[in-house]
Amino acid sequence: MIPHKIISPIFIRKEYAHLLFRTEIMRKTLLLILSAAMVLAACNQDEKEERKISIRNFSITKENAYNNLFMDSMSVADYIFMNEIPDSTARRIISFYNTRNYAYAWFSSDGVSEQAMGFTSLLNFTDDTSATLKKLRSTMHEYIGAENLNVTPSNKGILQTELLLTENLINYSKTNFKKGYVKRKEIEKFIPYVKENAIAQGDSLLAELKRQKKDFADINKPYKLLAEQLKKYLQLEKDKNWMLIDGDLKSFKQGKNSPNIAVMKKNLFLMGDMNVEDSSGLYDDYLLNGIKSFQARNGFTPDGKLSAKLIKLMNITPKERVKQLLINMNRMRWLPFEPDGKLILVNTPAFTLRVTDGKKDVFEMPVVVGKDGHNTTIFSDMLTTIVFSPYWNIPPSIVKSEILPSIQNDPSYLERNNMEITKEVNGLPEVRQLPGEKNSLGKVKFLFPNSFNIYFHDTPAKALFDKDVRAYSHGCIRLGEPAKLAAYLLKDEKGWDDAKINAAMNKGEEKFVKLSEPVPVFITYYTAWVDDAGKLQFREDIYGHDAEVTKKMFL
Repeated sequence: MIPHKIISPIFIRKEYAHLLFRTEIMRKTLLLILSAAMVLAACNQDEKEERKISIRNFSITKENAYNNLFMDSMSVADYIFMNEIPDSTARRIISFYNTRNYAYAWFSSDGVSEQAMGFTSLLNFTDDTSATLKKLRSTMHEYIGAENLNVTPSNKGILQTELLLTENLINYSKTNFKKGYVKRKEIEKFIPYVKENAIAQGDSLLAELKRQKKDFADINKPYKLLAEQLKKYLQLEKDKNWMLIDGDLKSFKQGKNSPNIAVMKKNLFLMGDMNVEDSSGLYDDYLLNGIKSFQARNGFTPDGKLSAKLIKLMNITPKERVKQLLINMNRMRWLPFEPDGKLILVNTPAFTLRVTDGKKDVFEMPVVVGKDGHNTTIFSDMLTTIVFSPYWNIPPSIVKSEILPSIQNDPSYLERNNMEITKEVNGLPEVRQLPGEKNSLGKVKFLFPNSFNIYFHDTPAKALFDKDVRAYSHGCIRLGEPAKLAAYLLKDEKGWDDAKINAAMNKGEEKFVKLSEPVPVFITYYTAWVDDAGKLQFREDIYGHDAEVTKKMFL
């Protein structure tokens, strides 16, 4: 074969631009050119797969694409040429965009996709410490945090970031997934590319899992568990045994007998909340226990009390649940792959924080997350510092919208709330709340420095943890058991025991403690998952992320 250096770079660029992107015959011609440019490769099955390029899918248009933003195919050729991308990676990039007909994967006209947020989080779990990757993370945090991101085909910064993310995804898949488990075509499906019928999409995915000897589901347990539930709900949809529960709350009382109760019993049995199939219309203990099970699986206190909201959730059809499962399976692709050591996972819709150590679950606690309009962002970073008896440096947005109006109505507001003005910047006072019982951050906060100004902290508003829905903050995450997290993080730090932690929390004097080993924090958004007991859990789509993805993903 011809050595790579003998082929003119300008010639290669022209061939990428003029041969690759037009017709299938031209695509095959480029394969010959690429073959001539490569050193002789071994002929095992994996390497043959690496050399394949997916056919360009011209059927994908702005009307049916997952993301409604398209690039000029020559942009990919320019990127490959200007960045001297290795041939094996270049083929994969071309194949990736052929599959989606050059629709953007990581951005749409609405801004950053949630897949981009997920992958940016995952990139914290790579050994790559290059300046390029560091800059990519910084750029993505800027884009994710932007209120009005200018996403158009003419925005070259967005385009370069789009292609750099794709290049990093391909490289990540080669070095971080077990060889043979995540093939080229599966990587191309990591970001949906076309709207499809949900049932057909689910059937196709399960058929693919059954057909492959090695698959991503084999190395991602949460993904595999959801795939098993997907099979169940697909069958529920096809069997057409599901019925809507009708009637008002008065017809659902213990001891009553009605056809509506029989329908509720049937549906709870189909969902697995009742162990015994019971066709009677009597409201008995079997139904009561079934209701409690459904409540627990949907994030409610399992007290057996029916509400209009609970019945509405029971009436979510199997087809809608199929969509929800597919959406969350896609999210689970961006979980850390078999992480070593300590990890803190926050699931925003579940209002929970979980600490793990390798494959071991350490503990879980309730949290309060951002209210609507102050959404807690999906991202990851490293927890580096604990601050005991913290000041609360109040963000300018809160000073402007809440503190200043309160001062105008009540001149003693600052004094009563243990606050002080430290200085004035651009006509706006900087306000902070002193350590103490009234401090909104409570007695301790945990810092994982990020551009979103999000951190963990204690709170004096303990009653909020008794609520089922806990979205009340301005974006930061309030902990139900902050002392427990502090004790866990400091257990290997010399000189820190429960007594010293308690003293530091109550001293009223701010103290910073830097961890000798930072701990990764993942802020996630799962509205469906299988818990440790094997129960399928559902949660409310508190920020409307599921609703947005549903419009993009399904016909």
